[in-house]
Amino acid sequence: MNISSLESLTSFRQQMYQLFTRRRDALFGLTDALLTTGPTLSPAHLSLASSFQRGWGSVYDALVEGQIDGQSIERLLAQHLLEADEAIYAVDASVWARCDAETSPERAFYHHLSRHSAGQPIVAGWAYHWIAQVSFAHDSWTAPRKVCRLKPGDNINQLAVGQIKELLQDTPEVAPLPIFVFDAGYEPGQLALAWGSLHAAALTRLRSGRCFYADPSEAASTGRPPRHGHKFACADPTTWLKPNQEYVTEDSQYGRVRVRAWHHLHAIPQNHPKRGTRGPRPIMRGTLILVEVAQLPKQTRVPKQLWLWWHAPEQPLLPLVWRAYVARFLLEHTFRFAKQYLNWTLPRVHHPEQADRWTWLVVLAYTQLRLARPFVADHRLPWEKPLVERKLTPYRVRRAFPSLLRHLPVLANLPKPCGRSPGRPKGRLSGHATRYPAVKKAA
Repeated sequence: MNISSLESLTSFRQQMYQLFTRRRDALFGLTDALLTTGPTLSPAHLSLASSFQRGWGSVYDALVEGQIDGQSIERLLAQHLLEADEAIYAVDASVWARCDAETSPERAFYHHLSRHSAGQPIVAGWAYHWIAQVSFAHDSWTAPRKVCRLKPGDNINQLAVGQIKELLQDTPEVAPLPIFVFDAGYEPGQLALAWGSLHAAALTRLRSGRCFYADPSEAASTGRPPRHGHKFACADPTTWLKPNQEYVTEDSQYGRVRVRAWHHLHAIPQNHPKRGTRGPRPIMRGTLILVEVAQLPKQTRVPKQLWLWWHAPEQPLLPLVWRAYVARFLLEHTFRFAKQYLNWTLPRVHHPEQADRWTWLVVLAYTQLRLARPFVADHRLPWEKPLVERKLTPYRVRRAFPSLLRHLPVLANLPKPCGRSPGRPKGRLSGHATRYPAVKKAA
């Protein structure tokens, strides 16, 4: 193996090492342990990895006492984007369930797809908001750019726009309009209100029962001027207007794809800054998009209509819009891989700041896997299909990463013995830990 070809990965690891401002060696060793150990039963098992040269107590000490410069890490991630370099970003949140952690502060109730509480898909825990670059390539790789923990009472729409503004400040303005793709958990009206004059596009999925209105075509002869015109009900095709744009194509995965767009529509907002006053409700105009496909890549169900909302200073390019939303699902693969194979939600940490440090370690480990993809061989199992070079999945790269690690420079210093800890003084009691009930958001 040519060591000089690993310059990008080596440079990333050196810069990452400098961003650990406290417990640097233990944090760096933890990252390598995540890349070489795989799924474990507890964080203490990571200390058994050959790349971690310290005892199991250093694992928890690094999470409790360590310090990581999050803003500098985001600037480092901005220097290592996807090879395709497409300005498509997926925006979503993922939950770290901590249902029984009564002594952990800043927990709230969040929606969860697989776990239930009292028959409802709601769990108590911490939620992390991610913005990751995606591409149109047929793989499952993303480039995380922004990661932030939601605090109880935070408005996810305003938080998302705040992260996007920070991302655009660190990204030079390019000719293609950056597209940020949101799932149905976001409110397009609130996003548009906070969007302002951003040179970017917001593409949001809508539920099928939404209603929109065109601008009034005629002024009222008497009384208050009308603000809403023709009603456009997504669930009632008889109310649909003639589309302003239409695009039809044949796709190898989705068959016949038909995309239609209606410009200059608006919804009647329910939650807005002037709610409860006599002031007029804000009107945010955009483009309503309908995507219809003939089939799905896997015939698990009958394809349904997909409604999208476009808010941007430019009109949408329909051949690009529907593919941008399909690419959003790559972030779901990243969440699953981080939880199942990088042990993201494994530690039962006490304070949310410790969870923040662990999340940064997982993000940095995932980025190293993406940078190592061109340099590792496919170590497939006998029953697995062979993959083309430079097309390896994150799972295959993580399996082959230990053989690559021995070719990389050793950055962490050797541990210095400090003797045996005296332990808790005799007669001193720790007392009962403070209880923090999970915060329930007001309706």
